[in-house]
Amino acid sequence: NKNHQLKAYYFKYDDIVRDDNADNITLKNLREVSEEETVDKKTLSDNQSDVSIKLINEKISVSDIELERVQLKLSTATFPDELDEAGWTFGAPLADVKRLTAYWKDEFDWRKAEAKLNELPNFQTPIQADGFEPLNIHFVHQKSTTSEAIPLLFCHGWPGSFIEVTKLLSLLSSSDDHAPAFHIVAPSLPNYAFSEGTKKKGFGLAQYAETCHKPSSSPSATPSTTPLPGRTRSTSSNTPPLIVTQGGDWGTMITRIMGLRFPTHCLASHINMPRASPPTWTSNPLLALQHALTPYQPRDHAGFARTKWFLEEGSGYRAEQSTKPQTLGYALTDSPVGLLAWIYEKLHDWTDGYPWTPDEILTWVSIYAFSTAGPAASLRIYYEANHNHAFGRMRTEQYIPGVKLGLAYFPKELSVFPKSWGRTLGNVVFESEYQKGGHFAAWERPDAIAGDLRKMFGRGGGAERVVKGKHGYAGKAML
Repeated sequence: NKNHQLKAYYFKYDDIVRDDNADNITLKNLREVSEEETVDKKTLSDNQSDVSIKLINEKISVSDIELERVQLKLSTATFPDELDEAGWTFGAPLADVKRLTAYWKDEFDWRKAEAKLNELPNFQTPIQADGFEPLNIHFVHQKSTTSEAIPLLFCHGWPGSFIEVTKLLSLLSSSDDHAPAFHIVAPSLPNYAFSEGTKKKGFGLAQYAETCHKPSSSPSATPSTTPLPGRTRSTSSNTPPLIVTQGGDWGTMITRIMGLRFPTHCLASHINMPRASPPTWTSNPLLALQHALTPYQPRDHAGFARTKWFLEEGSGYRAEQSTKPQTLGYALTDSPVGLLAWIYEKLHDWTDGYPWTPDEILTWVSIYAFSTAGPAASLRIYYEANHNHAFGRMRTEQYIPGVKLGLAYFPKELSVFPKSWGRTLGNVVFESEYQKGGHFAAWERPDAIAGDLRKMFGRGGGAERVVKGKHGYAGKAML
């Protein structure tokens, strides 16, 4: 891969096989052993069925050639004109885009941002969705020091990435008498950031959900090796591992499909972009009665106004990405300024007055510019989700049984619906409502998301002890 320098680790039960491009591979048992304990590569390849998952301890390293290419594009950028007093009405303002372009070219230090990202526990592993080629999937894994920590999968959306989880890591890593701890896995979705992208059509929400599910369902993935850390399984190798999830944007929809397809694996989900329809007398008679008798509150009317704004003024991107993503992809791939403007508009419009710094904006944009599959690949999920009706958008907005559900409502989400609507989505065991916050809740309001998770899965929460043996508290704190 042109962008990455990697060292590979093969997990085989309790053994790690490290490949440093040597003729022999040293085996370690998660401890120091004699250097003479080796196995040749042919032996390893002849016994691939014994190797559960190949993990790569990944260092993100964008090539100098890629950095030079972007610098050249920035230095020769051509800008459109702008109407007088246009502001944000027509899209990203010319002055803002010029300012950020100049900052990107002259001041922004990708190597500094890259070093910060490399402080995270980055890994990579090949995963193959049924009917598709294997893809190397990047993920961040933070394992709590609390052995009984709750295994949590964090799932991002567009135009976000795995970076959204970073503000949650320190908030959820440890437990106390009042709040549980979590093991966290945050993948870069296929076609995003430092994961590979598929070359085949039809990779939709079902396949994204399968990709997030599959690594930990390998029969050889025992707790002692923890291939995708934070997942728990019983002593029976045939029992699916158990997790809980958190997601917004596509992360909401993907984790919902995980619950639909793998209900014995995905036991509970917390989502911060709940989309639903009013309860009906045929499918939700009790909710429909409550809905009919309860007048809408000011919060509901404000939510309807926000939803109307998005549909009429803010959703043009979705129409293009859902119908002709390839055409748009040429512009976003060739022009860093075009990519910047396309994403920056959403960072502004979809947040609740969040004070974005130039470095934050350009780090988010650069992750797309330097992504393994390229920025065009990230658009294709819109097309696939829009053209697959069995596991498409609409299915995620309907009742899904068997999964405990937590719903968080933020006033500047793209669509904000009444709570009575959200309760049609499943077994809702937790709800929260905030006066401030928008679409990128984990980034804007990490305190709110972390607080929700600790309440939902902690003592007295609606999903307390949902993962057997993983209550989230250290020692006797749960007693």
